[in-house]
Amino acid sequence: MILTMDVGNTNIKTALFDGKEMYKYWRMSTNIHSTSDEYGVRLVSMFDHEGVSTDVVEGIVVSSVVPTINFTIDHMLQNYFGKAPLFVAPGVKTGINIRYENPRELGSDRIANAVAAYDEYGGPCIFIDFGTATTFGVVDENGAFLGGTICPGIKLSSEALVTGTAKLPRFELTKPESVIGRTTLTNLQSGMYYGYVGLVRNIVRKIKQELGKEAYVVATGGMALMIAEESKAIDKLDGLLTLKGLRIIYERNREEKGV
Repeated sequence: MILTMDVGNTNIKTALFDGKEMYKYWRMSTNIHSTSDEYGVRLVSMFDHEGVSTDVVEGIVVSSVVPTINFTIDHMLQNYFGKAPLFVAPGVKTGINIRYENPRELGSDRIANAVAAYDEYGGPCIFIDFGTATTFGVVDENGAFLGGTICPGIKLSSEALVTGTAKLPRFELTKPESVIGRTTLTNLQSGMYYGYVGLVRNIVRKIKQELGKEAYVVATGGMALMIAEESKAIDKLDGLLTLKGLRIIYERNREEKGV
């Protein structure tokens, strides 16, 4: 089985794949102060809780947007799983043409999303990842990654709003009953929720205009469901998009090496 790991700014998502099928899935919080042993014990305990032996792991692939903990993650995986992980980085075979001016600037999670989006849904395809940042990416009909858009994530924006003001309270990110709020709380919820719904709808519309054609829209990430329900701009929700892309990248590099 292949262990995939997506190290994000807020959470680490990991899944065990048996061929193309996802076998088990886990999440844990990202902590730049955790040691390799702390990460290792947490991950092994998740395996134990599901009754899965770490011996089933044949290979490991990692995407990380937190470079300061890459050494820790690498060290943990080698110590606790006995395997050197494949990090998605320049030089790794992805199977897609990246048309970024400087491909080294492109986050490995976005590369994985592009690979999975084209493999699963074809092109042209717009993929949206609702993470700490909300990212939009586009692959064309030939599977080339054309570029995209990066916005502050909805949770990050709400946190900035309350920490950057003296009187605004913390609030739950949820859909309010009406756009016109009658309390400070519902004003905040309305502005954040409908603001992001409008942001997603407009960016998708503008991307399609630039493409000059229709495109399939797939979304992943924690806030995807809430925004998709109202925006009507998203065709498919796929919570495993990044991890699926990592599995595909691992297989392509294993094939190249003849393993």
